[in-house]
Amino acid sequence: MKYFWTLAGTTALATLVAAGSASADVTPEQVWRGWQELGATYGQTLTAANQSRTGNTLRLQDVRLHLAQDGTVMESTIPEVNMTQRGDGSVEITMSPEFPVAMTIPNEPDAENPAPEPTRLGLAMRQPGMVMVASGDERVSALAFDAPSTTIALTEVDGVPARSRNLRAEVTLSDVAGTYRTEGTGTRTITNDFTASVAEMVFAMTDPDQGGRVNIRASATDLKGNSSGTMVGPLGMTDLAAALQGGAASNGSFTYGPATLEFDFADATDTGKGSASAAGGNLDVSMSGDSLAYGGGTRNVNLTVSGSQIPFPQFNMSYAEAAFQLVTPLVKSEAAQDFRLLTRLVNLKVSDEIWTMFDPQKQLPRDPATLVLDARGKARLDVDLIDPKAMEALGDRAPGQLEALDVDDLKLTIAGAELTGKGAFTFDNSDTTTYGGVPAPTGQLDLKLVGGNALIDRLVGMGFVPQEQAMAARMMLGMFARPGEGRDTLTSTLEFRDKGFYANGQRLQ
Repeated sequence: MKYFWTLAGTTALATLVAAGSASADVTPEQVWRGWQELGATYGQTLTAANQSRTGNTLRLQDVRLHLAQDGTVMESTIPEVNMTQRGDGSVEITMSPEFPVAMTIPNEPDAENPAPEPTRLGLAMRQPGMVMVASGDERVSALAFDAPSTTIALTEVDGVPARSRNLRAEVTLSDVAGTYRTEGTGTRTITNDFTASVAEMVFAMTDPDQGGRVNIRASATDLKGNSSGTMVGPLGMTDLAAALQGGAASNGSFTYGPATLEFDFADATDTGKGSASAAGGNLDVSMSGDSLAYGGGTRNVNLTVSGSQIPFPQFNMSYAEAAFQLVTPLVKSEAAQDFRLLTRLVNLKVSDEIWTMFDPQKQLPRDPATLVLDARGKARLDVDLIDPKAMEALGDRAPGQLEALDVDDLKLTIAGAELTGKGAFTFDNSDTTTYGGVPAPTGQLDLKLVGGNALIDRLVGMGFVPQEQAMAARMMLGMFARPGEGRDTLTSTLEFRDKGFYANGQRLQ
């Protein structure tokens, strides 16, 4: 859908129009020319079948947009766009409240169909009452946009009307508003923000031959987004690698408030339904010529599912927080670069019916489970990760070398047991023989396990673990761990030094 939003999303359209500011009194012709020029930096072709000027208004008829990228082709024609010079030196832009979009998407070949036909989609963009105002001078251009609603609806699939397929798929944003601003000439700084009070998604389909059906409805409130970036010269975004290496950069954040999801389905053999809710969430992305950062999370999530294939009335799951973050270098360098990986899942709970399936006697504590892994380090890349040809030439080889790894936080709590740890390592990439192909590490990992023996006893009592396996597990714990403070507490210091592996000071390799 990224191609469609480049055409018709309000923010993307604002991007193109805002580029037309070239003087203190922006003219409609400048706005139209800027739209075309900036569209070209995204690989788009913009033309108008008819162009006329009446008084203060430039009227564009049958504005056609064409975009071809990675095998996907998108075309659209807006019946009418009006750009009107206002008394304050700005230009007001309005357009047809609805226009069609056609997309052709290639399908991956496989053994059964080595040359599959592409999928052809017809979409309708509806944004009644949308008004944009462009203003600025020779260095700064700005645009404000406002729309009561914006809807994207599926109208056709492979030439067959969606209605005749008993298919409905659409997304609607309500109370859409935002601003867009560019500053500079050769090197441009771009900032924008976006809000919507509600986002709603509907998908419904019925198979008249088999009698199956599926319905999905989702909504989120209080949507907010903002981004900023730098665009250098004429590179645009048609060649992302070249743009980033030339100094282009971008970062953005998106948040949403309370959200819900409901679904149900049925066919000849199966039925089911479910619902989910979240208190809110976020997504953050930033990219520059040498690094990519990507992360997000959700809060207070609840999920309920029931169906004919579920062996109990209802499955429930909830968690207080889920989060992730990835920071990785993108370009080759002689010096090591930073990376980070974070995963958090806090207070995961499942319904008693799930516990009862394997623990009917309630021998295991049913406390919430938590998993946290927060690691960072340094790595040196031998190739640019954003260079497709270089990545393809690697084959099975790694794109670089790991030089350092710090485990800042490790935590796993489940069934009454808790494992925590921290550590730090460096790696000798000139020695890949001592540890069977892995660069030789130096450093240590400190671990603490509380409730481990009690968990083993419970698993033996439930019949999940035979006595001989439990004995072997305790022998392993005795080899790698030692008693700590407190009841059923074990600690362990695992250390790599001088080409050897040590557990609590005792050399094991």
